[in-house]
Amino acid sequence: MATFFGSPLFVSIPVVRTQSLSLPPQLPSLSNSSPEPPPPPPPPLPPVQRGGRGTSADSTDWIASGLTRRFGLGAGLAWAGFLAFGVVSEQIKTRFEVNQQEANTRDVEKEEEVVLPNGIRYYELRVGGGATPRKGDLVVIDLKGSVQGDGVFVDTFGKDKKPLALVVGSRPYSKGMCEGVEMVLRTMKNGGKRRVIVPSALGFGEEGADFGSGFKILPNATLEYIVEVEKVSIAPS
Repeated sequence: MATFFGSPLFVSIPVVRTQSLSLPPQLPSLSNSSPEPPPPPPPPLPPVQRGGRGTSADSTDWIASGLTRRFGLGAGLAWAGFLAFGVVSEQIKTRFEVNQQEANTRDVEKEEEVVLPNGIRYYELRVGGGATPRKGDLVVIDLKGSVQGDGVFVDTFGKDKKPLALVVGSRPYSKGMCEGVEMVLRTMKNGGKRRVIVPSALGFGEEGADFGSGFKILPNATLEYIVEVEKVSIAPS
């Protein structure tokens, strides 16, 4: 007992060993991850090569494609056909008018003097068969003007000379034109030809005229013209 009480008391305490546990790798947070970039767009299609302007398909493709995009395939093709028909009919109409003008144009066998109330006198050389010029119409004429008993001051007849183009009712007049000639034009037809005597009051009056070619028209001069109507373009109403 003495030994038991006299000897030191040893208490055995068990030792517990701990092992470190390996955790699985932490997954990246979905909220912090950046979104994936969108796939790249497909490459653009190469441009369609069209043919030259001389081909019939290319000349009508722009009309048909525009109309079909707006009105649909069936209606677009119908409109394209209508426009093509309009162009052809206009050409036929023009040829018809030319043929009709040539058929109705005739030379006069005997010249007869016609005196107008304003003092103008004219002689029909050829009766035209086309349209009659109106105010605003574009008229192309050949003109030869002279002073009675004197020289010629304008002459557009001939292969190397250009005719005069004028708008009926416009001012100032073209070179060599006067009010009396315009009055006569309004009673002629396309293809017609007249010899016209214009009094000074409807010509260049008391002032005369100087065209800068060395020839002067004296005051109060009576004028004589040869007028031929080559073309009348009717102005849209």
